[in-house]
Amino acid sequence: MNYQFAGRMQQLKSSAVRDILKLTQGREIISFAGGLPAEELFPLEAVREAADRVFASGRQSLQYGLTEGFTPLREQLCDRMAAKGMQVHPDQMILTTGSQQAIDLVVKVLTDPGDTVLVETPTYLAALQVFQLYGLQVEAVECDEQGMILEDAERLIRERRPRLIYAVPTFGNPTGRVWSEERRRGMLELCIRYGVPFLEDDPYGDIKFDESAHYPTLFSMQQHSEGGPVIYTGTFSKTVAPALRTGWAIADSRIIRMMAKAKQAADLHSSTLDQQTLDQLLRHFPLDRHIRAIARIYGERMREMSALIKRQGWKDVRFSEPKGGMFLWLELPEGLDSEALLRCSVGKGVAFVPGASFYASEPKRNTARLNYTHSTGERLAAGIERFAEALAEFTARC
Repeated sequence: MNYQFAGRMQQLKSSAVRDILKLTQGREIISFAGGLPAEELFPLEAVREAADRVFASGRQSLQYGLTEGFTPLREQLCDRMAAKGMQVHPDQMILTTGSQQAIDLVVKVLTDPGDTVLVETPTYLAALQVFQLYGLQVEAVECDEQGMILEDAERLIRERRPRLIYAVPTFGNPTGRVWSEERRRGMLELCIRYGVPFLEDDPYGDIKFDESAHYPTLFSMQQHSEGGPVIYTGTFSKTVAPALRTGWAIADSRIIRMMAKAKQAADLHSSTLDQQTLDQLLRHFPLDRHIRAIARIYGERMREMSALIKRQGWKDVRFSEPKGGMFLWLELPEGLDSEALLRCSVGKGVAFVPGASFYASEPKRNTARLNYTHSTGERLAAGIERFAEALAEFTARC
């Protein structure tokens, strides 16, 4: 049969990370590619005990639930958001199947095909996939280490009249960048002045290496949580376990109601079993202490990877040590194509994500993203050595 696929699928690029996983199948590969948390840090026993308490509550735990999500978990999340300076109530929150679905729902209810969305340079590649799927025009705002450059953002807002701005202001993916408070406040002012919603994606914000550091969310900077431009998304994937597939979005209650309508058409509701398990976990498990332990260990692994890279003494290779999150962003020598380097690297037994996938336009092909959370010790050292061998061999050919 000759299947006729929707036109939107012709423009949709596959995930670079998933394609890399195909390259590595059946081989002993040290992977710096995926954004994988460390399995040994998953609170396995605590999750098991939480699930047992859910099952002990009776058969109703297996019933359908609310589209907006399990109310007791939303109430607990409102308390956790209040600790971040975000005063919200459950009607301003929806639980989703990971924060990826939250991005999808926001785009679905706020944009039409042909609309413009502004993003960072570079930006999260799976968000770019969502924008492509819905037929949006993606415009990249110039950025530096402090975040989006406000003058360029305002120019594009005036010229393109975007329906949405998307960014990861705290420990961005792929760069690890942290927006300055001045840039956050300036962007909020632009969004209010021009009436543009801002989608603040925050999967990594809790994983800060300096416990005393303070990175206020744009949502918390709004004068009021109702009527403000910021839509905030979070997830348990990086702080508890990705398999529980539970994220959330908070926004003006009118936006949440529209997202709930769209979610009803997609999946009725996310797993209530996972949500109830997380509710029990939060009641009986010291999650904040667990997060601090994760951040401390990830900080050690980042510094370990950084030291190994510096020890190589690579010429014209630049990077900045991130202050949190899960990724280290490399700028390789000018003229080097990291996609071609990846093929050589896989042959050596190590994988990474080429940087071109993270750009909406005019990609810097001499860039690469390395994950430091999933490997440590001898395996991490061996991976950097293999990467060094591939880089040396590849540059010798050029």
